[in-house]
Amino acid sequence: MVKMMMHGCNGKMGQVISAICQEDGEIEIVAGIDPYDGIKNPYPVFSNIKECKVDADVVVDFAAAQAVDSLLEYCLANQLPVVLCTTGLSKEQLARVEEASQKIPVLKSANMSLGVNVLMDLLQAAAKILAPAGFDMEIVEKHHNQKVDAPSGTALALADSINEALGNSYQYKYDRTRERKKREKNEIGIQAVRGGSIVGDHEVIFAGLDEVIEIKHTAYSKGIFGKGAVEAAKFLAGKPAGKYDMKDVIAAKR
Repeated sequence: MVKMMMHGCNGKMGQVISAICQEDGEIEIVAGIDPYDGIKNPYPVFSNIKECKVDADVVVDFAAAQAVDSLLEYCLANQLPVVLCTTGLSKEQLARVEEASQKIPVLKSANMSLGVNVLMDLLQAAAKILAPAGFDMEIVEKHHNQKVDAPSGTALALADSINEALGNSYQYKYDRTRERKKREKNEIGIQAVRGGSIVGDHEVIFAGLDEVIEIKHTAYSKGIFGKGAVEAAKFLAGKPAGKYDMKDVIAAKR
């Protein structure tokens, strides 16, 4: 049984993960960290991570970006593996994450969904065959009307995955309205749609002569990210120091 600490336990994703862990016989949340104490949980909750003395095998983080610094300090002091799911980290914080990974196991991924990370593998295989055959590649991502960044981090990760398979020889095109000219051969177009309550929709289009291939992933709830985080926690517990991502979790399941 993996003993997990939930950093940001009373947030939306923290509660989603708490519910997932209650139904999973391989993992147990033994402590939570959150400044908000208005929710009752079946485990002790500490408002300050420095006050937590509960033994754990791994920490899952879905808190605010400003809380990551103290989290890394705690994990380094206690030699505790950490799954970092919080987004919006500064360059300085990302540098600290890199430094911490030299001393403890750190798993960080642009998207925690198992499905999205399998999609990246599929895209790399497809791109290696289709791009040399002259297929154009476009990504269309759709999210709810409250999302502030565009394109999404996942769309960029999908583009990076394709580009990596092609030797990083392609450029990204975000807005075609600013110039009137034909599409370049070495472009990956990325378009963003914002509306309603769309959780997350990513479609990759390979458009060739007289044929089109579309590969699509749709998220219907945030539960998919919570499930991925739990799988990542089970994977990371007991691993040696180093930097990991969801590709490693997928590879371990093969």
